[in-house]
Amino acid sequence: MCGLVGFLDPAITANEGRAQALLRAMNDTLHHRGPDNSGLWLDRDVGIALGHRRLSIVDLSPEGHQPMVSASGRYVLAFNGEVYNHRELRREVEKIPPSPPFSKGGMDWRGHSDTEVMLAAFERWGVAQAVTRFTGMFAFVLWDRDARTLHLVRDRLGEKPLYYAWLDGGLAFASELKALTRHPKWRGEIDRDALALYLRHNYVPGPYSIYRGVYKLPPASVLSVPWGGGGNPPRPPFFKGGSAELSAYWSVQAVAERGLADPFRGGEAEAVEELDRLLRVSVKRQMVADVPLGAFLSGGIDSSTVVALMQAQSDRPVRTFSIGFHEAGYNEAQHAKAVAAQLGTDHTELYVSADEAMAVIPRLPELYDEPFADSSQIPTFLVSQLARQHVTVSLSGDGGDELFGGYHRYFWGRALWCRLKWLPRPARSLLARALVSASPAAWDRVYSVLAPALLARLRHGRVGDKLHKLANIVAVGSPEEMYLRLVSHWWQPEAVVLGGREVSTVLTDRGRWAAVSSLEERMMYLDTVSYLPDDILVKVDRAAMGVSLETRVPLLDHALLEFAWRLPLRHKIRGGEGKWVLKQVL
Repeated sequence: MCGLVGFLDPAITANEGRAQALLRAMNDTLHHRGPDNSGLWLDRDVGIALGHRRLSIVDLSPEGHQPMVSASGRYVLAFNGEVYNHRELRREVEKIPPSPPFSKGGMDWRGHSDTEVMLAAFERWGVAQAVTRFTGMFAFVLWDRDARTLHLVRDRLGEKPLYYAWLDGGLAFASELKALTRHPKWRGEIDRDALALYLRHNYVPGPYSIYRGVYKLPPASVLSVPWGGGGNPPRPPFFKGGSAELSAYWSVQAVAERGLADPFRGGEAEAVEELDRLLRVSVKRQMVADVPLGAFLSGGIDSSTVVALMQAQSDRPVRTFSIGFHEAGYNEAQHAKAVAAQLGTDHTELYVSADEAMAVIPRLPELYDEPFADSSQIPTFLVSQLARQHVTVSLSGDGGDELFGGYHRYFWGRALWCRLKWLPRPARSLLARALVSASPAAWDRVYSVLAPALLARLRHGRVGDKLHKLANIVAVGSPEEMYLRLVSHWWQPEAVVLGGREVSTVLTDRGRWAAVSSLEERMMYLDTVSYLPDDILVKVDRAAMGVSLETRVPLLDHALLEFAWRLPLRHKIRGGEGKWVLKQVL
């Protein structure tokens, strides 16, 4: 896990001292992402500069130093993340018959880092083929000296961040926005359209950022920028056929449609067995590290499954970490403690006071760089801070809800819509007013009296919040509108953002939706391509990297996601509950 920065701008690199100072200043803003080492690389004649901050995880020796140059000298790589299958790829590379520049006996490996294997893969297969062979989380910048082309690449699900900006005839890029603000051509103009999107979603959805002209590279994408030198500026992004071309090497949409067209045909036992196998492979790969490793444990299905599979494949107690709160409605620590005891992990928990939680708030702008309003960013930071006192890498259970139908809206969304559509809109408006007539706390008090008489599957936490959210959707005109309301914080942001308008996103552009027939799967798909990369994974990455902790997400192995989309919906949602197949594995 690391951080990267850089720019393409001959006007700046013409003065090598100035360029080195700028690159160092940008790089130093990402010290938290890589406190172990810093590297700079500059080609003054071409006008390219790359910087890297290193958090040493695999191959702690100087042989893992970045930016790294390939064996032939053709490629220069600055890389953030982990390629989990690098050992298998290394063996594949070694089996290929030698060819120039390896005609004198094949590879002469310097170390055992995944970075070096990636460079060898580019040499042997080319960039386009090599990227499809990588299993992992990554964002990297690759300079091809022969083709004079810069490639910006991001992993399939968007676990690792990469921003870029077109700045007056040049291109700048970095793992975090704060590094770009050091560039002398930085303007920092607020994008009011992005602000409107933020008010709807509580995050700024990609490819936008809060700043005009600054973009997030979409997941599973390659932005290729041919650069002839001489100061000729590239054309804008998303322009096919121009000098900068954005392409996708993988697609959740294609995976979903392919999986539904070719469903898994085995029975329940076979589905559980295959999921168990894929999970074990993913977890085992992600436990490889040359530094101490542990896991976040909430006591829920996802994190408990990951930890159980870690412990099953470990010869010592796994280090697990949980945050507890004294407010009963928000506290999961007792569940985590019970799971840890059952599995025999080396468990650490910390109960947090209101003052300790409040003390995190002044750090949030520094951590996230742009507006971000997921309230669980605070406990995520706190559990990361706790884990970093003991380990350098922590596995997480994120992704299970989107893959296996865990969010409540998946399993009561269709039933709710079937009931709502028969009610006249005036009656729905009356129902909405009734639901908000009492506060969430008041509804919770009523529910606490009724809960003992309810079936276990009908008992849920924070009922008052859910009823208020229900009030927001009862008057909708379609199931798609219902979903958009469910994932919206503010329904009409254009009304309160002066000069702002809601630009198209994957949630509003039906041309980017997977062709799925069921409402449940449509919601799961849309969450996977929006809420997951732009909220959940942003929250985990920035909170953890803010304390120099690497996080890994085994449930987001792309082979697992491809299998999940082949599973019939009955293996995920059953009896008014989600994650059926994952629960069987657990």
